[in-house]
Amino acid sequence: MHTAKFLTTAPQLHFLPPLSVPEIAFVGRSNAGKSTCINILTQQKQLAFASKKPGRTQHINLFSLGKQGVTDAVLADLPGYGYAAVPKQDKIRWQQVMANYLVTRENLKAIVLMCDPRHGLTELDEVLLDVVRPRVEEGLKFLVVLTKADKLTRSEQTKALSIMKLQAGGGEVRLFSAPKRQGIEEVATLLWQWAHPQTPDSAATLPTVPPATPLDANT
Repeated sequence: MHTAKFLTTAPQLHFLPPLSVPEIAFVGRSNAGKSTCINILTQQKQLAFASKKPGRTQHINLFSLGKQGVTDAVLADLPGYGYAAVPKQDKIRWQQVMANYLVTRENLKAIVLMCDPRHGLTELDEVLLDVVRPRVEEGLKFLVVLTKADKLTRSEQTKALSIMKLQAGGGEVRLFSAPKRQGIEEVATLLWQWAHPQTPDSAATLPTVPPATPLDANT
């Protein structure tokens, strides 16, 4: 993950380059901590734009992963949704672009949904789940990351994890906290495995994820 580099940005799907390498999309509400999560996982402070004004990211941003300049996977940072201050027409346009991307992007291998466990799944999160459910049933990997887990007590974390596992429709669920360094290595390793499906020859040679460098947790 720490090899991530900016690849391109696109306001519409036809601006995205056709790729054959596995692509992992990050989605979620504008204030769910999506950009911070990407920056923490990639050990880079400003790879994904973490704005203090939610809703400012209006494009699909792609980041390439791979050593020695060879791209073997791509991260896609999708526009945050649901922020009230964004004009209605912009909301509709972003939602249409995201829905089309999630349904039609051929090299999409996994979706990571960022969710603040204090609020649970919102109506827009539920809509997104309905959009991707057919692809998940066909084998698309799906992960719910419960961000800002440090805001909950241990018992509240356990409860939120149990509830989300029931709501995730067979997807994976992980607790995540930037300030407490919780869940970072676990999520990074899972995404690496999804981007590099194991073969009999590679099953015993999973990489060791290097320790992350502490970053500010601004979202």
